[in-house]
Amino acid sequence: MAKQPHLLVESGDLNDIALVPGDPGRVDRIAGHCDNANEVTHNREYKIVNATYEGQPLTICSTGIGCPSAAVAIEELAAVGVDTVIRVGTTGALQSGIEIGDMIIATGAAKDEGTTKRYESATFPAVPDHTVLNELVTAAAEDPGTVHVGPIATDDAFYAETDDYATEREEAGLLAVEMEAASIFTLARRRGMRSGAICTVDGNLVEGTQKGETEDDELPEKAKDNVERAISIALDATTKL
Repeated sequence: MAKQPHLLVESGDLNDIALVPGDPGRVDRIAGHCDNANEVTHNREYKIVNATYEGQPLTICSTGIGCPSAAVAIEELAAVGVDTVIRVGTTGALQSGIEIGDMIIATGAAKDEGTTKRYESATFPAVPDHTVLNELVTAAAEDPGTVHVGPIATDDAFYAETDDYATEREEAGLLAVEMEAASIFTLARRRGMRSGAICTVDGNLVEGTQKGETEDDELPEKAKDNVERAISIALDATTKL
């Protein structure tokens, strides 16, 4: 098989399980929890590292911001044989009382984006694989922090999330909003892969708290600390998959 045009990998280069953060910088943070980390490629927003965690071979691949770039990553990961993808990212809460630094495990994602609609009807569900979801919840049960499990929204337009947008989804019981999960869940299902997502809360839209302006101050300290815990939960889940 030819080398993939964006990830620059081919069959045999990667492991079966991949953690997929959005930010290329977080690839290194995840790799820091692992052994035998080896950078495979870094092209545009896509940085890929192979590593092992407690003897489990895995791949870490950034997806960039938003569903279009995440869909490219999932398509090309599937093409070279990856069979499980777990998003490890950040998210903005949509329910009062969900605090910065809490973690959310998604049971599904509302398709407030355009990418998946190029593949299928918006009525088709964007949901994770049950086994991956179960292992994330099981791993999180061992963590002392607050973990919420439930549906989220995936939105294309970070700066167009109005008060009305947040209120409508708060009333619908959606826990949070982020920018990649719907495409990851959808493309994984369509390509016969397993998927899941765990995200750390970096702000609360209904309470008016926002993330910072730059990478250095993007996350409040509590969220920075709990990104590490979300990474640990995701890694622990991989050992059961």
